[in-house]
Amino acid sequence: MKKILISTLSILGLLLLNSCTDLTENVLDEASASGLTDKQAADGNLAPVYALLPTLFTHTVYFAIQEISTDEAILPYRGGTDWGDNGIYVAMHQHTHGSTDPNLRSNWLVLTQGISRAVTALSTLPANKDSNVKTYIAEARGMRAYYNMLLLDLFGVVFVKDDPQGFSEVRRGEAAYEYVKSELLAVEPDLLTTVGAGRLSKAGAWGLLARLYLNAAVYRDRYAAQFTFKPDDMDKVTEYCDKIIGTGQYQLSKDYFAIFNSDNNTNKELIFTVDQRAELNGHNRLAYFSLSGDQFPLPAFPAANGTDGPAITPEFYRTWVNAYAPQDPAGIDPRFFKQNWTVPADSCVAEANFNMNRGILRGQQYGLLRVNGAFLRCGTNYRVGKLFNVTRNKSTLPVNFTEQVNYTVAGSDYSTGFRVLKYEFSKKSASGRNLGDADISIVRLADVYLMRAEAKLRKGDAAAALADVNTVRAARTSPAPALSTMTLDLLLRERGFELYWEMVRRTDLIRFGKYEDSWTEKTNTDKQKRIFPIPQTAIDGASNLPGYLTQNPGY
Repeated sequence: MKKILISTLSILGLLLLNSCTDLTENVLDEASASGLTDKQAADGNLAPVYALLPTLFTHTVYFAIQEISTDEAILPYRGGTDWGDNGIYVAMHQHTHGSTDPNLRSNWLVLTQGISRAVTALSTLPANKDSNVKTYIAEARGMRAYYNMLLLDLFGVVFVKDDPQGFSEVRRGEAAYEYVKSELLAVEPDLLTTVGAGRLSKAGAWGLLARLYLNAAVYRDRYAAQFTFKPDDMDKVTEYCDKIIGTGQYQLSKDYFAIFNSDNNTNKELIFTVDQRAELNGHNRLAYFSLSGDQFPLPAFPAANGTDGPAITPEFYRTWVNAYAPQDPAGIDPRFFKQNWTVPADSCVAEANFNMNRGILRGQQYGLLRVNGAFLRCGTNYRVGKLFNVTRNKSTLPVNFTEQVNYTVAGSDYSTGFRVLKYEFSKKSASGRNLGDADISIVRLADVYLMRAEAKLRKGDAAAALADVNTVRAARTSPAPALSTMTLDLLLRERGFELYWEMVRRTDLIRFGKYEDSWTEKTNTDKQKRIFPIPQTAIDGASNLPGYLTQNPGY
């Protein structure tokens, strides 16, 4: 079965790369393979629909455009040698990106291929006699809606397609929004309450519907000077959030960072996730993306280090500082930082006790000391101490993360910018960089409370909104102090505190009217940057069909 599935997915990928715009592909029906039970065939039809989620949520695909385009993340040309990438990360952050950006193309390809796979599954599953087929059809159709929802949010288009051999109908604006909404509403009754991690459940669909209604004003009128949030839409947000909360099936995690641990597969806060357990060969790179090249989280792997990637901007850091001044946010908000161990210089630590601090990392960093490719030992233990940029051939430069980071030579050096370690490194890895088995949240309960708070606030009920926000703040061990007032600016700040690095920031900033604001190295105020350009390869691929796929304004 595995050989059949792998070969099928490979062929589908090649077909899509050659014809990604109209989503036309040959249908390869696993159900026709001899020797398969109906259940095996049905599983084989549905599995490819979900299989692209780990690819979508890698660090240089969805993360790159949802976070680096915002005030939460900045990725400079590190030391003049790393992450230059022809300026694509600078352009993304400054909103000067264009239609040839390879990361935009990667997002487009993954999403259109996901739609294509869903269409293939929907064309073959009805003939299957397995008892799960009705649910599988709902999941495939729901995932087609989800991929289209992301296309709508990112590129302003959706593809309406039912016949695998036919062309897609392209919709934009309110017609696109209504299509995604109608599809999610249609499948919700046939989804199950519990299906396990990584699959679309009834509550997952409710969460997506709440998010869709919350952003309806944006999707209807993308370039509005001020978005109009209809009361009926906000009521729907509240309705679907109430449904999720009312099930009692989900709980806010007392340990905030446990939501992002390697063993989070059964965490009750998670509602809809990217399933990346090690036994499924998960490949979550979010753990090491931001760390220094001289931070090695796993004693077993002396080559598994960080990449000196993105940092948070000083503006985003200052939202924390300003919220809790004169106190340090690390001592008052459990979402900011988790101290797993305190290491004085030249100490020895057993491998089992070596566990990196989590959250926003500031100042001088301590960790495993590596010389000539091997970690220093103290008998059976490991020596830890003050880190220097040895891997960058700057052995006298401390790994001392600073608040300031920018595109100057000094501001883009290897230690500039406070870093983020939110997702835990996998200890099941075979190399330190594969099997990043922390499931990635698509919808979780804290976001549900915050969406409901926003819907209530936009209808004028600040007291109810405040109660929901304080519910989230109070849920964690050593809870953050309760707030006494609630405004839209405070609510956006709270979403940043709770959901940073979770790939929702761009969508949030647009909805709150802040995407045209200025922050470090970004001053562009062009409203047309609220959606990305359709990749030029897709435009070129559709050039034989005049008017079929037109470029978004401003590109």
